[in-house]
Amino acid sequence: MFIPIHDKNPLKIVAFQFVTILLMLMCSGVFIWQLSLSEQAGFSVSFMFGMVPSVLLNLHSLPVEIDLLPSELTLLSYMFLHGSWLHLLGNMLFLWVFGDNIEDSMGHLRFIAFYLLCGIAGGLLHGVMQPNSDLPLIGASGAIAGLLGAYLMLHPRVKVLVLLFSRIPLRLPAYLLILMWGLLQGYSVLNASDSDNTAWWAHIGGFIAGVVLIVPMKYKTVRLFDRGVEH
Repeated sequence: MFIPIHDKNPLKIVAFQFVTILLMLMCSGVFIWQLSLSEQAGFSVSFMFGMVPSVLLNLHSLPVEIDLLPSELTLLSYMFLHGSWLHLLGNMLFLWVFGDNIEDSMGHLRFIAFYLLCGIAGGLLHGVMQPNSDLPLIGASGAIAGLLGAYLMLHPRVKVLVLLFSRIPLRLPAYLLILMWGLLQGYSVLNASDSDNTAWWAHIGGFIAGVVLIVPMKYKTVRLFDRGVEH
């Protein structure tokens, strides 16, 4: 529905968003490695390192030759795989626009934990809601959704430049964009078909985790909802 381009929200605490950049480089590097693989090898890698709900919940098992990681660890590894350039670039745009301010609100080390916990929450909710699925969950979307949840709690009034419907440039408050995003998730969950390969529940799980975790993980001096800040 919309593509974020830029937010007018300078860093106030950290000098530079090192972890945000590192995560972008890691996801991009892993995807370039995926592209170097044959089609069959790439398919196998998705099952090796992606999170397969039925395997995580011990309802099914992977063939021995691709059963590389304990299923619990795939709740971490799945976040760094992507299925296409479009999948990767979409997630990295959201990470670039929204990640730096969340990193700024809690510091580098806590931001690593926050990002991974949101991704884990997204993977778990997807698994619980799709327990019989034999398809691997891949992508950073669950963790990225956590950033949106945290951003809503911290900076709802900040203006974000977006391309609406990939064409129309608009500068809108973050709360409105995230509300639109949330409505899309709810609509998609209610109307998802068997052929839908988007993990909507992972987005919802990551978003809820972001809303909840930002409160204890942010610096005490960082106020919720930009209270006291002029926009």
